Amino acid sequence: MQISHETIYRSLFVQAHGVLKKELMKHLRSRRMMRRSRLASTEGQPRGQIIDAVSIRERPAEAEDRAIPGHWEGDLLSGAKNSHIATLVERHSRYTMLVKVDGKDTASVVGAVSREIRALPRELWRSLTWDRGSEMASHKAFTVATDVKVYFCDPQSPWQRGTNENTNRLLRQYFPKGTDLSGFSQADLDAIAQRLNQRPRRTFGFHNPVDKLMATVASTG
Repeated sequence: MQISHETIYRSLFVQAHGVLKKELMKHLRSRRMMRRSRLASTEGQPRGQIIDAVSIRERPAEAEDRAIPGHWEGDLLSGAKNSHIATLVERHSRYTMLVKVDGKDTASVVGAVSREIRALPRELWRSLTWDRGSEMASHKAFTVATDVKVYFCDPQSPWQRGTNENTNRLLRQYFPKGTDLSGFSQADLDAIAQRLNQRPRRTFGFHNPVDKLMATVASTG
């Protein structure tokens, strides 16, 4: 039987208290508390008030195990002067798309992301996982426009979109904190995404996300 690191962490923290718990935390790389939602529901959480939000727990198993392409994670990368970029990462290949948005409001974000999605082959879009940010409050309109269902993470649980979180950290090499993101055109963002997508990844035997995505599409075409 194989046990994941996450299961081990959970077991340790559930059983540990007081001094033992503090001692265990010293040995974690991030030295953070257990990676789980701090709240069981969205009650009282401003960022949790997404009407008819579908939980990530209902996401298809094929998205969870990265078995096939087309399942994406999304978020907003923030910059100075209230500027933002939508970041989209495909779970199977780690292929990244950057989307210019005019604002953080749901109409701007949903409209911009929808346009980018419709530009890709339909088999590459099956689901989208987002956090509880109000920018995706119009998720129903998004689904109508794209036929892509949106799943939402638990409140205060960004680790449930770990692929996107890791990619956003890589993107800070190109967009350091405090950068005004409004000055980047869509062409600029496409060029940066291409550089990231051509970066070799150890998890793919040092092939890059473009190679991984194209090989998978070719084998299923």
